[in-house]
Amino acid sequence: MRNKFLILAALSLSAVGFSQKDEIKAAEKAMKSGDAATAKSALVSAASSINSADEKVQAQYYFVSGNVYADLAKKGDVSAFNDAVASYQKVIDLEKSGKGKYTVEAQTQLKSMTVELVNGAVKDNNEKKYKDAADKLYLSYKLSPRDTVYLYYAAGSAVSGHNYEDALKYYNELKDMGYDGSEKKFTAVNVESGKVEEMDKTQRDLMVKSGTYKDPKEEITPSKKPEIVKNIALIYTELGQDDKAMQAYTDARANDPEDVTLILNQANLYYKLGDKEKFKDLMAEATKVAPDNADLFYNIGVINMEQGNLDEARDAYKRALEINPGYVNAQLNLSTTYVNQGNALIDQMNALGNSKADIAKYDQLKAEKDSLFVEGSKVLENALKNNPDNQSVLEQLKNIYGALGDNENFMRIKKLMGE
Repeated sequence: MRNKFLILAALSLSAVGFSQKDEIKAAEKAMKSGDAATAKSALVSAASSINSADEKVQAQYYFVSGNVYADLAKKGDVSAFNDAVASYQKVIDLEKSGKGKYTVEAQTQLKSMTVELVNGAVKDNNEKKYKDAADKLYLSYKLSPRDTVYLYYAAGSAVSGHNYEDALKYYNELKDMGYDGSEKKFTAVNVESGKVEEMDKTQRDLMVKSGTYKDPKEEITPSKKPEIVKNIALIYTELGQDDKAMQAYTDARANDPEDVTLILNQANLYYKLGDKEKFKDLMAEATKVAPDNADLFYNIGVINMEQGNLDEARDAYKRALEINPGYVNAQLNLSTTYVNQGNALIDQMNALGNSKADIAKYDQLKAEKDSLFVEGSKVLENALKNNPDNQSVLEQLKNIYGALGDNENFMRIKKLMGE
């Protein structure tokens, strides 16, 4: 009786094996007809018992599965990429201990999928589908871990799409692996056009030898490490994770101590955390690093303006204009410092009563307010000399003259605006 039971069990197992092979064959047949959906259904039927099959059958199953999901991915099922990758990698794992029947083709398919993913990511980026692009580039990196540049580009796409959590994950991976990103470039000057062109070393050397190119040069591009740690700091700031941001700024500045953007952002964070002394120290440090950078002083003005430090903001805008007298945005913001200060006086004026003393105080504050508005208008009239059609300048001037009750200049500016 016991022997009979064993024979029945063996027959049962054999039947399962035949069933698996039949379903795999059915999937292969469906794929030949281009019917990946039917092929997938056949494989799903075999999935529950595939682990009990021998390794050769398992390898065949996962190879066919990889082909099915790869085909579905090509037809637009983005999620199928992951299943295809997992299937092909399972094939390679199953056959690594012996002579593999499917390994070489599975590896070829994985390389082909990487190329398709990267090309798809380029297309997605061009169409501003940054999340899709980042996902494809990250999967490309997982498929080909040696190509760490895919991870770098995935981080960039995530930032472009404001997917900061993903970008932070990718940048931290790059930081942890010590990604450098620098590379050697080979260039030569095209004799006919006179332009510098980049090419691989072998081609460059042949072109120079032929006489069609000259002045061969090799260049090592800058390391991307400073950019990576800088972006990590900026993302932590964007996410409001102040403690991590502060540490990241410290790390970033250790890599690039003279990066003015880092200094300003860390200064702003210190101000946010209530350390005004450190804020002022870093502002002073930034001006020493780049004393003739108009953009730096403009940004210092913006930061101080946001903090309500109008005198410091005004000094910074004036310095920016000393360096670049035609800096329109600095002129607009310098004018705004006077307007904002004048508006603050209006609030005080409105709070006064009708007593003789209050009326006198009102007249005093009004004179101060009008004087500030006039100063603001002078800045913009000067800007208007070189930018007669700048709508932002014209709009702000119109508002100032309107607030001053200067109807003559108000109508003049309206005419310039075509109103």
